[in-house]
Formats: sequence, C-alpha cells, structure tokens
Amino acid sequence: MSKLLEDIVGELSRLPGIGRRTALRLSMHILRMEAGSVERMAEAIARFRTEIRYCTRCNNLSDTDICPICRDGERDRTIVCVVEQVGDVLSIENTRQYKGLYHVLGGVISPMQGIGPSDLKIDLLLDNIARGEIKEVILALSTTVEGETTLFYISRRLAQHPDLKVTSIARGIGFGDEIEYADELTIAHAIHNRIPL
Repeated sequence: MSKLLEDIVGELSRLPGIGRRTALRLSMHILRMEAGSVERMAEAIARFRTEIRYCTRCNNLSDTDICPICRDGERDRTIVCVVEQVGDVLSIENTRQYKGLYHVLGGVISPMQGIGPSDLKIDLLLDNIARGEIKEVILALSTTVEGETTLFYISRRLAQHPDLKVTSIARGIGFGDEIEYADELTIAHAIHNRIPL
C-alpha cells in the first residue's frame, strides 16, 4: 500500500466508529472527489477545530461566545434540558418538540475514567439557575450507571433550590418494544415512571 494511502487510512481509522476497511473506502472516495471539494473539506475541518467555541451560557458548540439557541428570543427561558454531550442537543432538536434552553455537561461522572463532578459544567448550570429565571430543569441523561450517578448527583445539588422543578426524561419500554424481551431494570423503570392516562 502507498505510504500516502496508509497515512490517510491510519488517520481516518482513528475516528470513533471508523475501522480500517471503512477508512480505506473513505480514502478512495476522497481520491475520486474534485480537488476543490477536498480542499473545502480540509479547510472546513481545520476551521472547525481552530475556531469552534463553547457557549458561555450553556456549553453548547458555537462559532461565537453565545450559541444560536441561547440567542433565540423565541425559546422558553424558564426550562433547561441538561444533556451529556452536544450530540444529545442535536437529537432532541431533531424532534422539534422541545422549545426551551439546554445545558451541556460535557460528559458524565465516571470514577473509572477519572471524571468527577468538577470535570463537568455543573457549576455553570448552578450559576444559571441562581439568576432566578429558570423554573424547571429536565435531566436528559443516559441510563448507564454513570448517567444515573450523574443524575443523582445533580438532583442532590439542585435540592438547594426548593422552588425549582426537577424532572427526568421518561425511561422504560420503548415504542414498539414487547415487554417479554425487555430486561428487568427497564421494566422496573417503566413501572416506576408510569404516566396517567
């Protein structure tokens, strides 16, 4: 294999979810692209890496100090949805069902990986709540052990605000799933988080 091809396959395969075979296919696709398209792609990647910022209000990605969601005057500023990563914001936004603001933690508490509460943007969330405009915090964290630990930690920290409504996204049986194939923990969450009809 050519050294140049080996180099690009090696670099692309370092991306999450990209194995060597996929990296080779991507490399060959890039080779077939117009030179101008490849230059624009490389420039966009370089600019993204050097110019991207984190919103000073919610820790979402932005090209300015304040992200477009926080600048949007149509959003409900009394509700904040707390998520782990920027990708979670995109997933929720794609539903077009949520009209409040967000807060991106930047991960979850994971002692095994050396990530503690101080490594996350929890203090920024508490600072935003202390300003008094926020009435509800929705904790939209994963159902992993680390996600549950983070949810528990944050809910305890939010207890110092007795007038603040703290909720969690519903957990349990997914739409279209059959109960007999669900694990016990999922069923337990579904029963615990049941909704009135």
